[in-house]
Amino acid sequence: MALYEHIFLARQDLSQSQVDTLAATATEIVEANDGKVLRTETWGLKSLAYKIDRNRKAHFVMLNIDGPGKVVEELERQTRINEDVIRYMTIRVEEHEDGPSVMMRKNERDRKRRSDKGSDKGDRN
Repeated sequence: MALYEHIFLARQDLSQSQVDTLAATATEIVEANDGKVLRTETWGLKSLAYKIDRNRKAHFVMLNIDGPGKVVEELERQTRINEDVIRYMTIRVEEHEDGPSVMMRKNERDRKRRSDKGSDKGDRN
């Protein structure tokens, strides 16, 4: 079976639980078509480079999928119909990354920098 990364952007006005429901629905679609979701990552609400359908921000979610090509066809068909998803992309990969994705590592790095800056302010007397 082939390996895929499916990333979708959900509307900014959705709550986190609604985004999680979208990811669970995508997982159900994959599993119903003889595939497996190996990992789901929610990258959070991020600013977009340009407006998409009056949205300046979007919730980003990535799914690592192992399955046949028909899984991708059905997942993309269902995603296209869903009004809460403003963009999506599925790519075939040779292998999935071990550990957290680049976006998750970036989030951790940014959080660490913010906490370091906050502790530096208290040290100045």
